[in-house]
Amino acid sequence: MAKLATIREHMERYNPQEIEGKWRRFWEKRKVWKVNLGRAKKPYYNLMMFPYPSAEGLHVGNVYAFVGSDIHGRFQRMWGHDVFEPIGFDSFGIHSENFAIKKGTHPKEQTAKNIKHFTEQLKQLGALFDWDRAVITSEPEYYKWTQWLFLQLYKAGLAYKGKAPVDWCPSCKTVLADEQVIEGKCERCDSVVLQKDLEQWFLRITKYADRLLKNLETIDWSEKTKIAQRNWIGRTEGTSITFKIENSKEEIKAFTTRTDTLYGATFLVLAPEHPLIASVTSKGIQEYVEAAKRKTELERRAEEKEKTGVFTGFYAINPLNKEKIPVWVADYALMGYGTGALFGDAHDERDVEFARKYTIPLKATVITGDKKQDQKILSLEQCFTEYGILVDSGPFTGMTSREAMKKVTEWLTEKGLGESKVTYHLRDWLISRQRYW
Repeated sequence: MAKLATIREHMERYNPQEIEGKWRRFWEKRKVWKVNLGRAKKPYYNLMMFPYPSAEGLHVGNVYAFVGSDIHGRFQRMWGHDVFEPIGFDSFGIHSENFAIKKGTHPKEQTAKNIKHFTEQLKQLGALFDWDRAVITSEPEYYKWTQWLFLQLYKAGLAYKGKAPVDWCPSCKTVLADEQVIEGKCERCDSVVLQKDLEQWFLRITKYADRLLKNLETIDWSEKTKIAQRNWIGRTEGTSITFKIENSKEEIKAFTTRTDTLYGATFLVLAPEHPLIASVTSKGIQEYVEAAKRKTELERRAEEKEKTGVFTGFYAINPLNKEKIPVWVADYALMGYGTGALFGDAHDERDVEFARKYTIPLKATVITGDKKQDQKILSLEQCFTEYGILVDSGPFTGMTSREAMKKVTEWLTEKGLGESKVTYHLRDWLISRQRYW
């Protein structure tokens, strides 16, 4: 009981402003956070993401992150490390601009005011940030180096201009990342997001896709993280196939990783952004294209999303069996993957779902060798998506999927109707937000 009374007495006498202020002044006077990076024997870099100064002050999430980071930094100091804990403000962003507009002030003035308040609050935390090296991304002393880096990339042929479909917020008047679009609306202002084709600057990061994949083997990361990186890069080996349009000189190139199912292709699907669709004047198709523009890529890629599409009115010729197949436009086809065109068959669940909805005939051409299971596959009761043995596939009947994939690609290449191709999910980095201050 006496011990509890003593603790209570100390708590009643504890004055946070007096005690914490005393130690903050002590640390600041001695600059205990200061590290000579050139002479440090055990340098340790402890970075927490800089806050956006896009509000009146810090929120609880900021404090949670910075306190945790500082605890880790102090722990490393206790182990004898020379800890450099940088601090700064990610102030050159759309959030800062929007907040300034909301307050009716110029972004430069409002941002400076916010940074002053943020700095006071961060210092009250007592975190050992190196304030002598504070970074403010909207200051010329900082962004002159981003400009310098851009010029080096441009001179090296790694920065270029090109048109691309982007998610556009009409209220914020800016391009949005996929993560900033929630159910078709801007996360910031709740406006309906539109898709626009805009000329943008790109950085040619796809040039380094293979090197990125190779170097994953040399770094000390968890396998889970490496898998996520491999999926992000998304290297895919396949075949580009040329489909000729009936009664036209036009052609459609479709990318696939499964040439073994080409004999069973019964329709083609084009992305709404495909160049061929732009020449189609049908009101129904143009309305569908406009509706697709209001969806994000994440929404269109969602597996659970109901498949929708419109028949274009024209037909393509299957290069293997010369059969005439209808060409559809559907938003589950993406211009950013492969060629923006794909063929539909009975061995892809998305294709089967789409074909059943629009009563497009299907034909199974790959089976397992198990009679009972094959009956279900051939009757279209089961969608078999694995490798197997080919049936009803002309000269390729009886081959395994892997054998047929090689032979079909060789045949297409020999006839000038296809070629082996490598595609990547990784796309060149689009720089979309130009600043006005």
